[in-house]
Amino acid sequence: MRKVKEILRLRWGLGLGVRQIARSCSVSHSTVSEVLARAETAGLSWPLPEDLDEATLEAMLYPAPSQTKGSKPLPDMEYIHKELRRKGVTLQLLWEEYKQAHPDGYQRSQFCQLYRDWAKTIDVSMRQIHIAGEKMFVDYAGQKVPVIELSTGEVREASVFIAVLGASNYTYAEPTWDQTLEAWISAHVRAFEFFGGVPRVIVPDNLKSGVKQPDYYEPDINLTYQEMAAHYNAVVLPARVRKPKDKAKVEEAVQNSERRILARLRNRTFFGLAELREAIREALEDLNNRPFQKMDGCRRSLFLSLDKPALQPLPGTRYEFALWKKARANVDYHVEVDHNYYSVPYQLARQEVEVRLTASTVEVLFKGKRMASHRRLYGKGQYSTLKDQYGEGRLGNPGW
Repeated sequence: MRKVKEILRLRWGLGLGVRQIARSCSVSHSTVSEVLARAETAGLSWPLPEDLDEATLEAMLYPAPSQTKGSKPLPDMEYIHKELRRKGVTLQLLWEEYKQAHPDGYQRSQFCQLYRDWAKTIDVSMRQIHIAGEKMFVDYAGQKVPVIELSTGEVREASVFIAVLGASNYTYAEPTWDQTLEAWISAHVRAFEFFGGVPRVIVPDNLKSGVKQPDYYEPDINLTYQEMAAHYNAVVLPARVRKPKDKAKVEEAVQNSERRILARLRNRTFFGLAELREAIREALEDLNNRPFQKMDGCRRSLFLSLDKPALQPLPGTRYEFALWKKARANVDYHVEVDHNYYSVPYQLARQEVEVRLTASTVEVLFKGKRMASHRRLYGKGQYSTLKDQYGEGRLGNPGW
């Protein structure tokens, strides 16, 4: 309380600014602002009464919950916290609505302070305000699960993909054999289908599968990841390096999944990935339906009222996984892809092109324009040649 008195003296007695007071008292400027707001709410003025001891001052600035009620109606904090996640809703708007219902209620500064005090009492992952339907945080759990592969009897370690929606904390989890790009993308697709809609922003933790080059300002997004996001009308915004708040939501989800899902499965033996997937699904149901400790409802009820209505609809077709590669056209107007050869227009000889591969097709693009499309070949040394891509007098059979 000595620093509190000094803050009040410097502000009310000497008229110093918030940042000057913060430097003088070795506290953050937000702490100074909070002390001044509490002092104003408590009706204090300078100089303080001589008989005001530290215990009394503390009780005035930080009253117990029962002391805050008085004769004025308390705001519904859970309602406020929930409404703030709706797009465009602010504390100012909620205070105005509160005052319309309770003209004799708290003034704006007191209303906001009461909410801030209440928000500090809830779970850390729930304190941040995320707009409904806006963000999905994704990562792999640090813990892997041993699985016996039925066909070989080999014990393999499965990774666990985690996705969590920002506003409701509604969580999705699934096991994958590895963390390859195809497993990463496929898990996203199934997460969208689990949620029954698509968020506007996907936030990965700079995972190598999705981000080629982590960078503080402009991470280089893998082309497949970018294409998948565009298919679902979303954008990928990786968590910034050394910015823990950017990824706090998914880290909390990973921790919850490890405690509520993986820990409870630790003594079970799994034969095949399908058996592990079913066990995770059952544990996930329990996690999403588990009541909040300091709020009414659960992840599922919050999801149904907040995130679900705000998600974008799923597109008419599921994203088909595609790899992107760079290649250079040979003098015979073919590009080599996985030991097979595909023709391109003869003008592209010796030019660098982009190749998009799906399970069934191979597309060749030059400067963003599709120049050729082939049925994908499997095996080695095979040619796919489109005759109309050769100019007059050009050889039609490249396999010389």
